[in-house]
Amino acid sequence: MKVNLARPDITEAEIEAVCEVLRTPNLSLGPKLREFERAFEQYIGVKHAIAVNSGTSGLFLCAKAMGWGPGDEILVTPFTFICSVTVPMMVGATPVFVDIDPVSLNMDPSKIEEKITAKTKAILPVAVFGNPAGMDEICRIAEKHNLEVLEDSCEALGSILNDKKVGTFGKMSAFAFYPNKQMTTGEGGIILTDDDNLAAMCVSLRNQGRGRGGGWLAHDRMGYNYRLSDINCALGIVQLSRIEEFVQKRANVARMYQDALAGDDRLMLPQAPENSRMSWFVFVVRLAEQYTQAQRNTLLKKMLARGIQVSNYFPPVHLQPFIAEQYGCKIGDMPVTDTVVKGTIALPFHNHLTKDDIQLVCKELTACLDEL
Repeated sequence: MKVNLARPDITEAEIEAVCEVLRTPNLSLGPKLREFERAFEQYIGVKHAIAVNSGTSGLFLCAKAMGWGPGDEILVTPFTFICSVTVPMMVGATPVFVDIDPVSLNMDPSKIEEKITAKTKAILPVAVFGNPAGMDEICRIAEKHNLEVLEDSCEALGSILNDKKVGTFGKMSAFAFYPNKQMTTGEGGIILTDDDNLAAMCVSLRNQGRGRGGGWLAHDRMGYNYRLSDINCALGIVQLSRIEEFVQKRANVARMYQDALAGDDRLMLPQAPENSRMSWFVFVVRLAEQYTQAQRNTLLKKMLARGIQVSNYFPPVHLQPFIAEQYGCKIGDMPVTDTVVKGTIALPFHNHLTKDDIQLVCKELTACLDEL
């Protein structure tokens, strides 16, 4: 590929931090774990951070700790990575889809209340692509109806709405550190909460259900092995120390794309909401509505053939075959999502992109559009 879709930003500082851990006997549950968690508590401004092996694991442990289960309905978005929907399923709860806002692509707050029933227990909003739009309004609706909010913040580290950091809106939240995210630990995630009891439950569940002070082989409950190694944590400590640098770099790349593609009415460009800072997980443009999904797919193939790695972020989760079959979902249930997903194109997006890279991507994109 001439230009890759994603690439982590790793320096000698990260490499040395990992090597330093490898020179010690403390590869797991060592001092780097708590150092990483404390750094996150300070950065986000929460009481508890619990590091885990993925964002999915983090959301799952939150759902378990919050007591979700059979008979509960959880309001979710159909436009997201699949774990935002499968996590409620994994604990036996029922995901109930709420269509998205056509601009932010997040769950549309105006469509939430019509989905609330006597069985609704919580809302699981996602800051899609790092966009925090609607989080405050969603929390107001949740409070009005006495519902819990679990934030899926996996794509939004560093995002801020009205001076409030993403990850602090809900009762609990989870971030993810896959290599294409704003920062990485290779694989990993973290849970955030101000609730002492929820935090203690997640610490136990993360480590095979062990209790505090009960000994290594004393288990208070059934748990899981969702630990994050000190190797991963050492990488994360350095990465987190650079997060403001990363957010600025990503904002610069987004701005270069917006400048280069401005004025092309065949494309709809993403924009950060007012009174916010968007940390830009990916940069997703959308084809104008006159284009078909087949034309979008043709364009993706043309871009790949030209050496530009692109993708269709996101296919609709409610139409994934096993979910559609289980819950009877069909095309037309989520009309805004149906329209949006036909035209999404995730362009190459990472800290290393130069102005020349951006110009090449946009030149090839324009050429491919001309050929449709």
